[in-house]
Amino acid sequence: MRLRFAKMQAQGNDFVILDGRHQPLPELTEARIMRLADRRLGIGCDQVLVLLPDAAADARMRIYNPDGSEAGNCGNGLRCAGWLLLKDSNEGSVRIALPDRTVTVRQGAHGVQVEMGAARIIEASPKHVDVEIGNPHRVCFEAVEDFPADRNIEIVTGRVGPHAYIDIIERGVGRTPACGSGACAVAAAIWHTEGGTEPVTVCMPGGEVRVSGDAEHLLLEGPVAHVFDGDIALA
Repeated sequence: MRLRFAKMQAQGNDFVILDGRHQPLPELTEARIMRLADRRLGIGCDQVLVLLPDAAADARMRIYNPDGSEAGNCGNGLRCAGWLLLKDSNEGSVRIALPDRTVTVRQGAHGVQVEMGAARIIEASPKHVDVEIGNPHRVCFEAVEDFPADRNIEIVTGRVGPHAYIDIIERGVGRTPACGSGACAVAAAIWHTEGGTEPVTVCMPGGEVRVSGDAEHLLLEGPVAHVFDGDIALA
């Protein structure tokens, strides 16, 4: 079976996108996901994104990590998938359904913007803040502790004015150049720790995004790029 796909990236965070609204998809087993994500044996990506029909949104999106596990949210993936949906739509915005929320994507002044919804502070200490935003994050202000394996890790390595510099370790992926939901978690942690809701420019190894709004209504914005389209034989 041959599958059509789009390859996209946002700040170096790259995705293979399968559109199940316009083509039949096989059962996406762990082995098939791992093959698609493999940079030598498949296409290669940080996540495989699957778009499906949804009665209440323009599409429903499932998110798979390279190890075959499923994630609940992906801010950069939403912006990339949203770009594709906007390109095919005559509307100014599109809605994408996730397991615990439906988000809106539109073209913003500084790139593609997604309304990420709310972030929930689970636990806070001087060293770290645990944030839930459809997937779990730990934002570390000091990289001196053992990192838990059951969540994404964002390490804040510096602050200059509105800029926050971070490194990222994603659950099921490893180190990545960028993470959109992680950028939102960092902004929510900074607002919780320092007070206020000034926009934060989150600087990651792969590039910058802007997070604005507040913890109840996060806005994530930045450029995305369509890399190429293709098809792959998948047994």
